[in-house]
Amino acid sequence: MSNRDLSMLTPKELARIEREIARKHIGKFPWLAVTAGIGVFIGWLALWPLVLMNIIPAWAGFIAATIFAIIGYLPSHEAQHDIIARPGSRLRWLNELVGHVSTVPLALPFDLARVTHREHHLHTNHPELDPDHGSSASGPLMAIWTAIQNVQPKGRGGHNAYSRTLKRLGRKDVLISSALYRVAWFLTLFALAWTGHAIEAAALWWLPHHVGYIYIQYYLSWAPHHPANETARYRHTRSFRAALGNIGSLGMQYHIVHHLHPRIPFLRTPEAYWEMKPVLEAQGARVEDL
Repeated sequence: MSNRDLSMLTPKELARIEREIARKHIGKFPWLAVTAGIGVFIGWLALWPLVLMNIIPAWAGFIAATIFAIIGYLPSHEAQHDIIARPGSRLRWLNELVGHVSTVPLALPFDLARVTHREHHLHTNHPELDPDHGSSASGPLMAIWTAIQNVQPKGRGGHNAYSRTLKRLGRKDVLISSALYRVAWFLTLFALAWTGHAIEAAALWWLPHHVGYIYIQYYLSWAPHHPANETARYRHTRSFRAALGNIGSLGMQYHIVHHLHPRIPFLRTPEAYWEMKPVLEAQGARVEDL
């Protein structure tokens, strides 16, 4: 159907076509996400003896651990949206397993990520209710600087924003479990340092945690929503062209599809986007992939 034909349709008719396209991509089991989520965790665990036994240098372990930490968020993101298995289904345990283990290299509690990410979807770009709004910035360099500030103890975004969100929602259970998770992480790092493995602890977990958070804040929070000043369904997220390509941007070039149809598996969003693009343009969406 041509753009001219679409321009003759009402928003309701356009939305029907959009849903028909989305349905073609929903319900496909994300085998790669499951494999990647568990594989990232196993690969990260394997780095520890390799570095501790001087089989590979600490700097190489740092690079690998950082990549694992960043990539691991993606299968966890699938699990946050119950794409692997819905509540009550036979494979629900696999959804939860992938969600929890894939974010261990990032030192991110899965329950914290799930609750706050769903709030992000409900209140995208709302300055008070969107827990990711603290990543907004005027441009790429400021976005990186803001992300660095957000991982500091007194940052306005990051874990502090997540804590405010959990308090607002009354999710004391997640707040406590996340605090215990973070304490356990710090104690583990301290124990490693105390026993003479401070460099290894920093290279394989502390630095990947911080670098990974900064990278994810840039590409998952800032880039798809910039300038983060609109809240309408077709305006609060955009498509964009990333300098590092689709792989380097973690697939976020087509993040607009994810916000419109969160049940579409991550790897199918590019195909869904290109099918939907004329419809999205007719709906006034922020199609900025040039």
